[in-house]
Amino acid sequence: MEAFILSEWLQQHFVPSEDSPAYHRLYRLICRAILEGHLAAGARLPSTRDLAAELGIARNTVLQVYDQLAEEGYVNAGVGRGTYVEDIRQDLFDPPAEDGEDAPIDEHAAPVHDLSRRGRRLVSSLGFSNRQAGAFMPGIPDVREFPLKTWSRIQNRQWRAGPWDLMRYAPAGGYGPLRQAISDYLGSVRSVRSTAQQVVMTTGIHQGIDIAARLLCDPGDTVWVEEPAYWGVRNLLTSSGLRLVPIRVDDEGIWPGEAERARPPRLIVVAPSHQYPLGTVMSLARRHMLLDYARQVSCWILEDDYDSEFRYDMRPLSSLQGMDEAGRVLYAGSFSKTLCPGLRVGFLVVPQALASAFADSVAELYREGNMMTHAVLADFIREGHLSSHIRRVRRRYAERRACLIEEIRRHFGDALDVIGVEAGLHLILALPDGVDDTLVVRDALQQGVVTRALSTYYTERENARPGLLLGYAGATPEEIRPAFDTLARVIGAYL
Repeated sequence: MEAFILSEWLQQHFVPSEDSPAYHRLYRLICRAILEGHLAAGARLPSTRDLAAELGIARNTVLQVYDQLAEEGYVNAGVGRGTYVEDIRQDLFDPPAEDGEDAPIDEHAAPVHDLSRRGRRLVSSLGFSNRQAGAFMPGIPDVREFPLKTWSRIQNRQWRAGPWDLMRYAPAGGYGPLRQAISDYLGSVRSVRSTAQQVVMTTGIHQGIDIAARLLCDPGDTVWVEEPAYWGVRNLLTSSGLRLVPIRVDDEGIWPGEAERARPPRLIVVAPSHQYPLGTVMSLARRHMLLDYARQVSCWILEDDYDSEFRYDMRPLSSLQGMDEAGRVLYAGSFSKTLCPGLRVGFLVVPQALASAFADSVAELYREGNMMTHAVLADFIREGHLSSHIRRVRRRYAERRACLIEEIRRHFGDALDVIGVEAGLHLILALPDGVDDTLVVRDALQQGVVTRALSTYYTERENARPGLLLGYAGATPEEIRPAFDTLARVIGAYL
């Protein structure tokens, strides 16, 4: 790979990122080019001045990368004579070990064949991303809006009080004052009916679903999930050995057919307030249908209420749990969307009959702690700061949503449908049938714009709708406009 070709290759793969410094990204890319053979021994690297100008980074950054590569033996550099790739590939392929000799161990190898069947299934369908910020990452709030001063003031107050009890493992169910604060808060804003004893603290909705699957289902049991559905829910349940049945979602929510209703599940997982990813709000009639069915067949419903606080064009319906008269609904929530994902604070509200079993099991399996954070959050809620914060960021997110919709209309008019705009932290830009949304996502990422393909949320890919999930909460209007200009160019190439 000649120097000028390497420059083009680096420009194509050098994706901007807030999570990784330019130094690290450039270093890893050049190492990759050498190790994979794209750069042959003796190939000359571009000059530091030229490469810095082409990538739009500081020359000192390129100098540091070249120095590091030279120290580690990847390149040979000399003042005034350029930087050349060393011949290191003979060191990468040792001959097979003779009988009786110990074969070298590759610490970085991924022995997928040694995993269990469900382990292999899990790693083959991963959906997480290391990119967790910016336009248009869906489901991520703007952590820059976090009320740091207020939080720090409360936290300092807790530390000054001599918090020795907060530095131990949490009691079963979690920190008592926070359980009470959450019970009171949910009762007022989501019509959830509970006592503090029914609130079980978790590290997030994922852990809530995991413990519900462990305690309510046996391997091989049937679980209904929405189609399409959040990939994290699917992977959690399948890794527990459960049989997933995808139930289609229409304009009113989940809608099981006769054949599906004839084979009752053990558990139904739904997001009635804002279905993910489509954004559908389950109708009142469909909610009553689901509750009546669960009561008749004695199955459980897990209500995933992940971002119900963010509604813009409509008043929220009460929670499914608040309508439940038979005690069949478990309500899962967290503070990942309202405050920030890094807190890792979530909760389950379980029927009274299950409260002790769930509280004790979470303590047994996960050895919960983090009580200092829980104590700060309890005061934060009780003193009204959470409600104030939500009102403030809801206005900000509404402005960003309006900006994104305006940009979509400016570029595409009414040619592309926009779905799920009433609530949440993302919307869906529908694409015409025949467009491969995964290729659009790939090309956008190479241009520094992150989004997700709607089709990947479907279990039955042949019935999937193409589209893009566009998160708007984590980017300001000043960031949204140029990012969507880039995305529009990518989309345009496929229309």
